[in-house]
This record gives sequence, structure tokens and C-alpha cells, in this order.
Amino acid sequence: MKIKTIASALLLTACLCGCSNNDDAGKNDVVKVVLEGVLSTDKARYAPSEVVTFSLDKTLPVGSKVRYLHLGNVVEEQPVSGKTWTWTPPAADFKGYLVEVYNDADGTKKTVATTGVDVSSTWTRFPRYGFLSEYPAKTSAEINAVMDNLNKHHINGLQYYDWLYDHHKPLAGTVAAPAATWLDLIKRTNTRATTEAYLTSAKNRGMASMWYDLCYGALDNAAADGVQENWYLFTNSNHTTKDRHTLNSPFRSSIYLTNPNNEDWLNYFSQQVADVYAVYDFDGFHIDQLGGRNTLYDYSGNTVNLPAGFTAFINKMKADFPSKKHAFNAVSGYGQEQIAAAAPDFFYNEIWGDQDNYAHLKTIIDLNHTYNPALNCVYAAYMNYDKGKQKGTFNTPGVLMTDAVIFALGASHLELGEHMLCSEYFPNSNLTMDKTLQAALVRYYDFLVAYENLLRDGGEFNNIAVSGTNLAAWPPKMGSIISLTKSVGTKQVVHLLNFVSATHMEWRDFKGTQAEPRLQKNVALQIASTQTVTKVWVATPDSEGKMYEEVPFEQNGAGVVTVAVPALKYWTMVVME
Repeated sequence: MKIKTIASALLLTACLCGCSNNDDAGKNDVVKVVLEGVLSTDKARYAPSEVVTFSLDKTLPVGSKVRYLHLGNVVEEQPVSGKTWTWTPPAADFKGYLVEVYNDADGTKKTVATTGVDVSSTWTRFPRYGFLSEYPAKTSAEINAVMDNLNKHHINGLQYYDWLYDHHKPLAGTVAAPAATWLDLIKRTNTRATTEAYLTSAKNRGMASMWYDLCYGALDNAAADGVQENWYLFTNSNHTTKDRHTLNSPFRSSIYLTNPNNEDWLNYFSQQVADVYAVYDFDGFHIDQLGGRNTLYDYSGNTVNLPAGFTAFINKMKADFPSKKHAFNAVSGYGQEQIAAAAPDFFYNEIWGDQDNYAHLKTIIDLNHTYNPALNCVYAAYMNYDKGKQKGTFNTPGVLMTDAVIFALGASHLELGEHMLCSEYFPNSNLTMDKTLQAALVRYYDFLVAYENLLRDGGEFNNIAVSGTNLAAWPPKMGSIISLTKSVGTKQVVHLLNFVSATHMEWRDFKGTQAEPRLQKNVALQIASTQTVTKVWVATPDSEGKMYEEVPFEQNGAGVVTVAVPALKYWTMVVME
């Protein structure tokens, strides 16, 4: 039997004998971690060897220290004072760090503030995608408020939704004379000044900017701009009816679909893309589609393989604009295999009603990894969808439960921009976040960054045996704590997800009815291991617990590791080294 220490063993035995899987009724021996300060960084992402500047919203007391951890190992520790300081991380690329400011002047270590730092030369390695959706005249203060909030969540890439003019001619005006203002599809006024201000602000914060458009869209005025009749997709074989996405007033036009397999359309549109880049300093192109269609025909009456056109479109963009990044939306997974064949810079899945359950979130990422295991995933997953049809407030438990599952699986969630998303029409801001959700999301994104090398940097989901009271293996089910296990290098990760109080299994939480989980304390686990374990630690983004905490354990002769997890609210990660 391997025992960490005699003292640890005694503590562990006491926990296992007296407090297994208790909820928060009765004596609460888990102290909610209430941080005294808010710690922020000057950028969302840093190049290797780039200096990080930290800012705290309070002056630190005498005796404060800061430590920088990578996966539980202290990289550096030093005294800190005042409200700002700098740090130069190690030169290694694609690493996430947990930064913890603490004070132990009275002999008891007390955490003051935490944050995460992402050191990555390329943002698409660990994409944390946000959005923008409004481009009227704005003051610098208004723009900075939006961007500072996104930076606080370490958002490293932005989708500029509906920034464009016409889908077939996204640049308003010409390269020689770009328009100062233009109407978007629903007749809102967009401005060049606000677009450029956002681009500059994003670059200063280490965020990439991706402009948005369909791969095959044309408005009803497209003929005047050179779009030819034989470039369209048709619903019949004698080319009398164009396929279209019907939009009524106040939209300026319905959207008619062109053929992404058509070489002339690709050449025409590539020139439109070149015009965009000639005027605006975008870092890449976020490419959209409309999902599965009925049988479609080209002008000559041949049936069209639409997903094959996705491959052709991406390949054309990559060939003509090799320095730019490209993402392509797989709507409900439609065309994902063909999209993957063209190797976009990351996977982007807009998830709809045929993939409603929490279990589907893993099915998607598993399938993506069969196509290209090197690419990470972003989920466009719209929360409280039915509730969002009217004014109201997001259901905090529903949002946090879904984010816990998405992040534990290694994906990120497109949800944050000028507001949080509740609809596929990004300007919809019907639902607002309460203060509890606002504070929790900062911790969740800090956690996603700090542990990106466990969550999103390779590894394989596995099926090691994990047992305990009220514990079940993936997939999620109501009334249980769910374990999701993954091997990453020499580490075995066990994610615990708390569905004990769940009222349904739909990640979208349509009407905002998901219940808040009951806090589980001192959750006793027995975890099978074929290797000798030298260290066990736990981490959670929830305030009912710590971002990093080493815990005592035992390992018997059969290799089974016994450990008590101090707290589980929504999600706690257990790591065995």
C-alpha cells in the first residue's frame, strides 16, 4: 500500500469514514472561496517570452506573494506589492498557467485573486471564440468596455457577425473608396470607424478578428454586381427556381444560394474576399452555411454534392489567402467530414435540436477527432433558447452545467460578445446575466486557460473504473455524479459532473428550468490504476472549492486509489500523477 504521508492517511481515513457524498445540508465543512480581489491581464493570449502585465483592483497588503503554476507545479513564486506587476513566462509554446495571488502574513495561506495565462503563438491551437454583432457609431469608452470584458474571459478570437454589406459583395464601397457607413441585411447601420476601432482594440489585446459570411450567399441585387445566373443552386433540374433562405421585412433581401462547386463563383468570390482584406485588417474568415438542404441542381440540371463544395470553398480560400485563418460552420454536423478534409484551423459546430442532450456534446467531439485529432472544437450552442424569445435573465445553473460539460470535454463555447448568446441571431440580447453568472464565467474561463494542457492538448478518453456512492460513468443521467475519464501523458484525469439535482438532460435548458446542483462534500472515490500514483490533486472553477488543491490518497496492492474530493458543485477535476 502506498500512502502519501502518515498525517495525510489519518486525515483521509477520517474523511472516508465520516463524510462520504454529503450534500450541503447539516454541517458545512467546505468553505466557499470568496476572493478579495479581481486579477486581470493586459492580453487574452501571449507569444512565447512576451511580458504579461497584471492588474489588481485593490492594493495588496504587506506580505503578499504571487505564484505561477503549470498543471500543479510551481514555476515561479515571488513577493508582490501594489496593484500592478509584470511576469515573463517560460519560453515554451502552447502552455497554460494558473496565477494565484495570496497572503500568509498571519500564518494561514489566504488566496486573494486568481487568473489564467495562455502562452500560445497561434490562437487557433486553443480557440476561445467570442463575437461582435453591432457596429454603429460608438465611443472609445463603449468599445473598451466590450473588449475589456472579453479580455477578462481570455477570449482570443472574435467572429464579426453580420459586419458585411451584401453577402455576395461583403465590402461596402470599393477598395479605393470604402464606404463610411452601410446597411446590413436587416437595415442596421454599420460604420467603418467602429469596425476599425474593434480591429485595433482586438490586436492590442492579443485577439484575432474573423469576418463572417456564407460560402454561397447572394442577394436579389447580385446580377448588377456580376453574379451570373448559371452560378446558382436550383431546387429543380430545369433551373427555374433558385434555392433560397427566405427573409421578409425588415430584411433587405432573401438569400439565394450559389454553387460552391462552381469554379467561376469561387473566382468571383475570392476577389470579393481580397477586397475585404485590402481595406480591413481581419485575421481570417469565418465561413457559414445553412445546414442540410433538399436535393439541389446546378444550372445544367446535374445534382449537386453540396458538402463537396465546402471542401472546394475552403481549399480556394486557403490557396488564395494562405496567411489567413479559416473556420467553417458544420451546422448540426452537416458536411463535417468534407470540411475536415480541407483542414480548417479549428472545428466549429453549431448545435441544433437533433443533438439536444448532454451526451451529444461528447458524440460531436468524438466524431470530430476521428476526422482530425489535432484540431480543437468550438461549439455554437445557444442557451435558454425558448426563454430567449422574450426579455429576461439567463438561468445560471443551466448555463454553468452546460459550460462544465463542454469545457470538461475539451471544447469551448461561443457565448460571449457584447452580451451572452441565446439565439442564432447574434444581435438578440433579450436575456441578461445575473451577477452570480457573471462572476462564475470569469472563473470558468480562467480554468479553461489554466488547464488547457489537460483539457485540450491531446490525450484520450478512456474507461478506467471509478466507483463511489451515487457515481455513474458517462453518459450523464439525472440523480448521479458522472465520471468522465481521460489519460493525458503520465496523468490520469477524472472529471466529476454533478447531475444529482438535475431536472432534465437537455443542455440548451430551453425554458431556463435546470436546477442548481446540491453541493457534494468529501466525495469518496476508488479509482483503478495500473501505475504507481505519486500525487493526487483536484481543481474546480466553482467557488465551492479551489482552483488547485493537493489531496491525500491511498493506493492498495491491487492498484486502486482511494481519495476524498473536498467539494463538487458543478464540476471538479481530479488528477492522478
